[in-house]
Amino acid sequence: MSLSESIARSIDVVTPDLIELRRDLHAYPELSWREERTTDVVAMWMDKLGIPYERFDGTGLQAEIGPDEGPIVALRADLDALPVVDSSQDPWRSTVPGVSHSCGHDVHVSALLGAAVALANAHAEHRLPVRVRLIFQPAEEVMPGGALKLLEAGALKGVSRIFALHCDPTLDVGQVGLREGPITGASDHIHVTLSGRGGHTSRPHLTEDLTFALGNLLTQLPAVLSRRFDPRAGASMVWGQIHSGNAANVIPSTGELSGTLRMLDAAAWHQAEHLVRGLISDIIEPFGVSADVTYTRGVPPVVNDFGATEILRRAVSQAVGPGGVATTAQSLGGEDFAWYVEAVPGSMGRLGTRTPDGPTYDLHQGNLRIDERAIAVGAKVLAMAAVS
Repeated sequence: MSLSESIARSIDVVTPDLIELRRDLHAYPELSWREERTTDVVAMWMDKLGIPYERFDGTGLQAEIGPDEGPIVALRADLDALPVVDSSQDPWRSTVPGVSHSCGHDVHVSALLGAAVALANAHAEHRLPVRVRLIFQPAEEVMPGGALKLLEAGALKGVSRIFALHCDPTLDVGQVGLREGPITGASDHIHVTLSGRGGHTSRPHLTEDLTFALGNLLTQLPAVLSRRFDPRAGASMVWGQIHSGNAANVIPSTGELSGTLRMLDAAAWHQAEHLVRGLISDIIEPFGVSADVTYTRGVPPVVNDFGATEILRRAVSQAVGPGGVATTAQSLGGEDFAWYVEAVPGSMGRLGTRTPDGPTYDLHQGNLRIDERAIAVGAKVLAMAAVS
């Protein structure tokens, strides 16, 4: 029996346990930096498999398995859930009010633990050709995310390549979307608080009409950015929150705007904060108001390495056949796996979770449904990528 066949068989045997694990994690989701129970569950699996591990300060852990000498390949899964209400009626729906695994991280963890089972079996048979580091990362859903903390803690020390999968409810189960080069976008958060002299709406000339200034900033910053960035950067400035005033006849003295700036190009991303701050100052200057700008740099694009993506391609073909490889487009969604692939070559694939001929859901929505056959597919792809 070949190594890939042995990996597949190991995962097939444990798949019912992985599904139960995923349902348990789904029922008890934990927000970023609070993944204590989730980390405990992962640690319990490591203990059961006899894989040595080290907890990070706070939440998350990393484990290693394989020969002491030679290259190290890393596999990463993220642990955290989102502040989104689970609107399902599944028996394993979230028991935590206002929190759910609406991005599929419960699937990511379960798939990586499935890969760990297969790799542990291969190591016991003296067939594991490389040392594999399993990274269970906290806080992917916040900015700055957990990847930076783990990098500071040495999570990639000695690593030659890294792989990850992310659920994609637009792809059928059994498919994995691959793309060389950028696969996600850069993403930053912008929060602007304007302050100025308020007053009565009958006398706007005696005020610094803050709501009017806020409206100009709301429309002009996205418009001007579209002319200051190279169009090929794919920049998209979108406001998600605005607040100003509490009465129709009162010009307020403060107002707030919050939104995200996303783009496809890493070079443009590195220039974005300086440009945005300057444009905000220029736009509000005629109104006499002042601005307090909080610019939170999020993540650069995930740029998939060519060689690592070819390894993922072979792994998908081994796991589900050549028909499982799908071409995927670049997304403007942010993903802090980007920090890992800035440090070492790596690749992230999109794991299909849609039931064929079934409905298409969206990530970050409380009605997200996962075809649980994707767990075994993800486990096989990750394990086979590690040993390729």
